[in-house]
Amino acid sequence: MIGIILGVIFLAGTLGAGAYAAQLFAKKKKKRAVAPTAVAGVFALLLLIVPMSFHTVNAGEVAVVKHLGKAEKVRTAGTYFDLWLTETYDIYDAKVQNLEIKTQAYSKDAQTMDVAMTVQYQIDASKAIEIANKYGTITVLANRIESIATEKTKSNLSSYSAMNIIETRSSISPQVEEVIKSTVNDEYYVNIVAVVLTNIDFSDAFEKTVEDKMIAEQEKLKAEYEKETAIVNAEKELEVAKLAAEAKLETAKADAQAQVEVAKAEALAIQLKSIEVARALGFAITETEITNTDGTKSTEYEIDFTGKSAEEIQLITDYLKYLEYLAKWNGELPSVVAGESATVVIPTPTDS
Repeated sequence: MIGIILGVIFLAGTLGAGAYAAQLFAKKKKKRAVAPTAVAGVFALLLLIVPMSFHTVNAGEVAVVKHLGKAEKVRTAGTYFDLWLTETYDIYDAKVQNLEIKTQAYSKDAQTMDVAMTVQYQIDASKAIEIANKYGTITVLANRIESIATEKTKSNLSSYSAMNIIETRSSISPQVEEVIKSTVNDEYYVNIVAVVLTNIDFSDAFEKTVEDKMIAEQEKLKAEYEKETAIVNAEKELEVAKLAAEAKLETAKADAQAQVEVAKAEALAIQLKSIEVARALGFAITETEITNTDGTKSTEYEIDFTGKSAEEIQLITDYLKYLEYLAKWNGELPSVVAGESATVVIPTPTDS
């Protein structure tokens, strides 16, 4: 801006002095026209030298100042006066730069992949003269960084199988970044800000194989889950059936025990009835108190059949059968036969 303003001023001065000198010449006052002509010449010379010698370096840039082609100093943001005839400015962008790289690589098991990556870097402004002397321009330096990043990425990916790359892709990108940083930072006068593997694409055939494998693994996991679920359900059903069977067994045992107790009670009742009948018929009864194995006490009866006939003994037996019949009688009256005398027919009791 300063150069432009001065250029306008010097141009106006040059034009003014030239016009004035022309007027003097037109009036044939040659001696008086020499001074304006010299002034115009000075203004013209200044117009060529001064405006073009002002150089502006914008924020985020760094300039390498070359004196007759030799890099001698670095200029940061600001405006400077350096004679353009001897001093030239090479402007470098010192902001963070993005390199978008696309390349092909091979995995350890020879699977082809298309790799897309982004490398962010920033030049070391303090090393701008070294960059100028070694690489000349930022474009040459960027191309060199791209070559190194591509080479290191391919080398790193080649140490993994394709499946391993798919499974651990998130952890591979930091490894690639670390390798590129350690190679580029010290030797190429830049700071690697970040390296990101934005995409890795395998062939359609391989991706189809991976997809089929994942589906098979999912189906296998599903089958194992269903198997485990079936086993658990079967074990539950078995446990329920077992508990039900145990409950039925306990019920059966209880019923059987109840039947035993009923049978014991019935047997005791019959025994007592037989004792009472025998006592009513004049049989001698002997009672003996005994202690059972469980600690309880009971009475044992013994009928003395001494001197009794078989008919008397049979009478006791028939009487007991009659008592049993009465216990099971359904209430129907016995049959009556009319005649000179009445006969009562007592049905013979059955076992049912």
